Amino acid sequence: MKKKVLLVDDSTAIVKQLQKILEDSGIFEVIGHAKNGIEGIKLYTSLKPDVVCMDLIMPEMDGLQSIRAIVNFDKAAKIVVISSAAGVGDKVMEAIKFGAKNVISKPFEPEKIIEILKNL
Repeated sequence: MKKKVLLVDDSTAIVKQLQKILEDSGIFEVIGHAKNGIEGIKLYTSLKPDVVCMDLIMPEMDGLQSIRAIVNFDKAAKIVVISSAAGVGDKVMEAIKFGAKNVISKPFEPEKIIEILKNL
């Protein structure tokens, strides 16, 4: 059975790229895409994904706030931060503190992404 993944990122290009990597693996299925943290929380509670890939910098509600809200709702949530390595180091550490399990860096390395998500 494929693992269900929710993508939370305001960049359609990033989402398309990530979706292709995940679905080409044959292990993951993208079941939803939210453009900001508020949508992400709504979709998490309704779709109950196995894994969430969460951007940190988004309009309306950022990734840190959403991670906090999702983990409050579901202590077992498996959230992985999507991050461009430049300039978000502190935010990534904060995200881990709030309950994120790992970090996927842009530009994406498909093998690495699959490995990170498989090991959750």
